[in-house]
Amino acid sequence: MDLTAVKDKKYNYIEVGEGTPIVILHGLMGGLSNFEGVAKYFSQKGYKVVIPELPLYTQNILKTNVKAFAKYVKDFITYKGFDRVILLGNSLGGHIALYHTKMYPEKVAGLVITGSSGLYESAMGDSYPKRGDYEYIKKKAEAVFYDPKVASKEMVDEVFDVVNDRIKVIKTLTIAKSAIRHNMAKDLPKMHVKTCLIWGKNDAVTPPEVAEEFHKLMPNSDLYWIDKCGHAAMMEHPDEFNRLLEIWLTKEHL
Repeated sequence: MDLTAVKDKKYNYIEVGEGTPIVILHGLMGGLSNFEGVAKYFSQKGYKVVIPELPLYTQNILKTNVKAFAKYVKDFITYKGFDRVILLGNSLGGHIALYHTKMYPEKVAGLVITGSSGLYESAMGDSYPKRGDYEYIKKKAEAVFYDPKVASKEMVDEVFDVVNDRIKVIKTLTIAKSAIRHNMAKDLPKMHVKTCLIWGKNDAVTPPEVAEEFHKLMPNSDLYWIDKCGHAAMMEHPDEFNRLLEIWLTKEHL
C-alpha cells in the first residue's frame, strides 16, 4: 500500500481507501507515518483515511496556535469537499481535533482522541526536550513509550533536529503555551459529539487520570484502555488500537 504524501495546492497529505473520511491529526513530534497501522487497516474497511501534515513550523508565528491549526483543518476538510468527518488526533493533534469540534461541530460525525493535550498543563511543556546532547534527547523520546524500543533512530533524529533548530524551538514553545491557554475544561461538557478515548495505561505524558477527566467531562464519550502502553497507542499497539476503534465505530454506526 502506498502511503506517500501528496502535494496538493498548499496541502501535503496521505490519502488511502474509499468511504467515510477519517481525518487524522498528528502531534508535535508526530510524523504522518505514526499512523501507518491505522491507515492500512481502516482503508480496507470502507473508510477513506486522510492524514494532513499540520503547518506547525511553517505558518506565521501569529498563526502558530491551537485555534489557527483548528481553522487550518476546517479549511482542509472544505478543500477536500468532505461533508462530515471522523476526526482522530494524538497528543497535540487530539487538542486540535477537540478545538475544531468546538468551533465547527457540524463538520464532525465522531471524534477519537488518544494521549491528548487540552486538559493537562504539562502535557506539552514538560515533555518537550530542551536542547542537549543526543543521548539526552534519545532518553526523552523513549520515555514517551512504555517500550523504549518503539522510539526508532529515525524518530530520535527528527526530535534532535527540531530541538537544534532555533526557529522550530521558538514555534514549539509558542504551541506549548497556546495549548495551556486553550484549556478545554469549560468547553467539554457542552460538546455532545460521539467521542472515543483510547488511552495507554502507562502514558507518562498525559497520565490515565487525564483520560478519566476527559471521559467525565464529555457527555457522549467512551473510554478504552490499552495495557503496557505509553503516549502513542496507535504506534505502540497498532492492532489493539485498531480493534478498539473498530468496536467503537461499529457501536456508534459511524
